[in-house]
Amino acid sequence: MGRRPIADIRFRKQTAASSEVAGAAMSRSDFTIREFQASDAACLARLYFESARTLGRRRYSAEQVAAWAPAPVSTEIVKARALDGRLTLVATDDDGAVIAYGDLEQDGHIDHLYAHPAAAGRGIAAALLDALIEAAEASGMKELRVEASELAKGLFQRAGFTTVARRDFEVNGVLIHNFAMTRVREP
Repeated sequence: MGRRPIADIRFRKQTAASSEVAGAAMSRSDFTIREFQASDAACLARLYFESARTLGRRRYSAEQVAAWAPAPVSTEIVKARALDGRLTLVATDDDGAVIAYGDLEQDGHIDHLYAHPAAAGRGIAAALLDALIEAAEASGMKELRVEASELAKGLFQRAGFTTVARRDFEVNGVLIHNFAMTRVREP
């Protein structure tokens, strides 16, 4: 990709603690985005599994979720994928715990974008996606592609991706779907 290392990005985001009460107290959501380190592999494997299994149930059946993530991926597979030339970014909380991650392959394909269930809905995945888009643009990529789940489709749309097609396919003998989406950088 010919990219320069990404400096750690520190986020301090104000979010409403409750949308039901006007003028509700505010709580801070602090996190840092940094590049993948080999020591992150076990955390990413577990995060992927917990995210798919927990958040996936919001839009997919129990059978589909079980086919999507039948077991945690091995640490070795996660590490090999993250070190194969793609850019893998990790979001960590103030204690250094991994709370989300995303990756960008050298051909402009975003393969993974996952948040831990406890971190979902806090803008962390959106910040990761923005950082991936910025890195793609800095390296001269004109087009990005993703196969977004029902859960992630809206996030990608808000970031300027358009739906090309719904993809219906089989995983471990179970029918499931996602959406092929693209984002083309304006000249």
